[in-house]
Amino acid sequence: MSDDAIRIEGLRKTYAGGKQALKGIDLNVPQGSIFGLLGPNGAGKSTLINILAGLVVKTAGKVSIWGWDQDRNPRQSRASIGVMPQELNLDPFFTPRGALEVQAGLYGVPKRDRRTEEILELVGLEDKAEAYARTLSGGMRRRLLLGKALVHHPHILVLDEPTAGVDIELRQMLWRNVRRLNRERGMTIILTTHYLEEAEEMCDEIAIINHGEVAARDSTANLLGNIDAKTLVITPETMPDTLPEAPGIKAEKRDGGLIALSYRARETTAEDVLGLVRAHGISLRDVRTEQADLEDVFLELTRSRPAA
Repeated sequence: MSDDAIRIEGLRKTYAGGKQALKGIDLNVPQGSIFGLLGPNGAGKSTLINILAGLVVKTAGKVSIWGWDQDRNPRQSRASIGVMPQELNLDPFFTPRGALEVQAGLYGVPKRDRRTEEILELVGLEDKAEAYARTLSGGMRRRLLLGKALVHHPHILVLDEPTAGVDIELRQMLWRNVRRLNRERGMTIILTTHYLEEAEEMCDEIAIINHGEVAARDSTANLLGNIDAKTLVITPETMPDTLPEAPGIKAEKRDGGLIALSYRARETTAEDVLGLVRAHGISLRDVRTEQADLEDVFLELTRSRPAA
């Protein structure tokens, strides 16, 4: 097989009524990567994930999962991927151990090959193994969803908004386990999240989807490097009565007696900004710069591109 865990070519999905959710997606996810899939609500992320999981039938295009063509080898492609859904869709009358055993049976995993106890320990539910799912907290139910996604030993794990609405402790536990699965087992991870700082910290590469199309796809470092929004943060000896502003340079006060001057590197240099400050008669005590973060990239790529 190729070095791609997932390869998508010309993927389209049109729902009844003519709604185009995906408009010809071309995307590859390298083996062994932690890959971020980002986009605003309604961008097409959920449709894409549901197609990968075999829950939604595509309109056109080609999907290959771990080298298996989804049309020609649906069983093998489905077995290669595990999905932790965003919705807490659990049978309230199953225990965590029972839910994992049933899920493994649905995937045809022989009893000798099941790792129920190992998975319960991995997701921190060994002490709740016999509790009914309806008695579990929301965080524990999310842990169980992760366990269910792992029962058939998938090569690829998809996490759909896994930390939405969970506490910090659970979030940290989840990311420890994800890094462990990626590092020790070489599992490819695909992550969708609204927490851009998570994607920035966790992901090797990121694709941003907007209006059913790929707006950007690159390494996290390159995406951050390509945005030209810069900020010069100065600490003046005394706060001026009026802020130094000019075309292409926007100033705002910050707590602690700071002034932040934002500009675009393609249009304005840091020297131009400092020259404006000096011309305004401001004496400086300190100067530092701030680089763009993933939120800046996300907004830059999605704010001004209307739907087709």
